[in-house]
Amino acid sequence: MGKMLGYMVTCTTYGTWLQGDKRRYVRDGQILPADMEIEEANKRQQKSPTVRLSTEQKGFVEQIILREAKRIGQQILALSVYSNHVHLVVGLTNESIENTVSRYKNISTSALKKAGLMERIWTRGFDKRFCYSVEELEEKIEYVNRHKNKV
Repeated sequence: MGKMLGYMVTCTTYGTWLQGDKRRYVRDGQILPADMEIEEANKRQQKSPTVRLSTEQKGFVEQIILREAKRIGQQILALSVYSNHVHLVVGLTNESIENTVSRYKNISTSALKKAGLMERIWTRGFDKRFCYSVEELEEKIEYVNRHKNKV
């Protein structure tokens, strides 16, 4: 395996992609099949309402992330903010993936709360896909750009 060139992360909004979901779900790095009983149990355990970002909020989150990336000199290769998740492709950086995701979740949460959205916004954790070749990186960028503005 070569040197990592970048990565794609996916963060979901609270309550929109629960364990057991019909679209399958990831737990401990494994993709698991739908399970309605697990999904229903997770819905009952939610401590806040499900969050879906409005068109205005999606644009706001995108601006916040891009502004922060520019401020810290981080290369965002692709970004798409959906009502229920965010895809972000980041070029090679010295900052850990965990710190990068935390930074963007925290700064967007703070901005959305100042704008009036008081619910819990993001789920814990995130999905990550590492890119070790130009082809893998281009594939992730194309995926994010192809799905921009769909959900």
